[in-house]
Amino acid sequence: MMRRLLIQNAIWICIMAALLFVPAGTLHWPAAWVFLGSIGLLGLGCGVWLLKTDPALMAERMRPPVQDGQPTADKIFVWIFGPAMLVWFVVMGLDERFQGSDVPFALQALGFVLVLLALALIMWVMRTNSFAAPVVKVQAERQHRVVTAGPYAYVRHPMYSGAVAFFAGVSLLLGSWWGLAMVPLLAALFAVRTVNEERVLASGLPGYSDYLTQVRFRLLPGVW
Repeated sequence: MMRRLLIQNAIWICIMAALLFVPAGTLHWPAAWVFLGSIGLLGLGCGVWLLKTDPALMAERMRPPVQDGQPTADKIFVWIFGPAMLVWFVVMGLDERFQGSDVPFALQALGFVLVLLALALIMWVMRTNSFAAPVVKVQAERQHRVVTAGPYAYVRHPMYSGAVAFFAGVSLLLGSWWGLAMVPLLAALFAVRTVNEERVLASGLPGYSDYLTQVRFRLLPGVW
């Protein structure tokens, strides 16, 4: 599994690099190198950590984003979200090419901090919830149960909260107002997914309906 982790991590870094540098038309983009280097190292480190602490979850997260038995609504989400994220990268690359944004260095630094905080939240989620699969489903074969501890005591979908914060942080780090403008769209897609996910889990996971009444907010405490 380690070999597969290394390969997947390298492929994803190469894809992101191509989606950023080709539209930008230059390799002289320090912020992009900081982003790619940080994500490469942190992604590998977090992957190794997860392999040691929860190999079953790591195996689950390395499965394809479209699987047999996955609800049709969630497959549609994957087919829409995947291309939307690719477009997001390209837009930021084009923004760099045409110098469409002028983001202060202080905000770029803030974006880097936000990226780190978002990744920390995501790792907290995976440390707390061994069933944090990349697709919506009830994992009966793994004795799936409701998780209410850690970040799940504050919002129902902390993984998505971390993802939205990550997208905002990356946009600022890369100095792209246009990238930041697309974050609400990505957040809206996650919001739609939460509704479908809760429907699936409430109907198939014992105790999840009670959890929905205990934790009011989906993504942002005190807001929604």
